[in-house]
Amino acid sequence: HVQLVESGGGSVQAEESLTPSCLVSGTPSEWRYNTVCAAWFRQVSGKEREGVASIDSDGETTYADSVKGRFTISQDNAKNTLYLQMNSLKPEDTAMYYCAATLFQYCSSDHPLDSDEYSYWGQGTQVTVS
Repeated sequence: HVQLVESGGGSVQAEESLTPSCLVSGTPSEWRYNTVCAAWFRQVSGKEREGVASIDSDGETTYADSVKGRFTISQDNAKNTLYLQMNSLKPEDTAMYYCAATLFQYCSSDHPLDSDEYSYWGQGTQVTVS
């Protein structure tokens, strides 16, 4: 039974930083590799879920244009934890942030931030920027 549990959200002022994390437990038998493609998404109530950043088993990353230069995705395989370092936060970054994982070692080359590519999801952590 796979569980993705986010933590580290909160309420901050504009230009401050937050680093949510996502602990992955219960590696399923379908995961043939030690690490898989994983990502962070965010969603504002009433709007579609938006891909923020992805990372694959080689450490290759992809970012949404809206967060490039401000957010950094990383993973600590020894701790089974995914991170999203968020700097220079803006009010428009306010959303529920979700971590997600695929069954594959590498992210989709065409759609690395498409939610349909991801099979496992956490429950989310709220980030509010004022």
